[in-house]
Amino acid sequence: MSDNSVDPSGNTEAFRAFTQDTPQEPAAAASKTPLIVTGVVVAVVLIALIAWLAS
Repeated sequence: MSDNSVDPSGNTEAFRAFTQDTPQEPAAAASKTPLIVTGVVVAVVLIALIAWLAS
């Protein structure tokens, strides 16, 4: 009875195909912290400007 699966270490071409077929880790998502901090700073500046103009 023959074995249907091919041993990747059996020849160089199959081994290279096996090692190149491994999935890569996904890239890490960009941090949203700088965007949030910038939004908070802009909001504080606008509130201070409005309070200064209202007085």
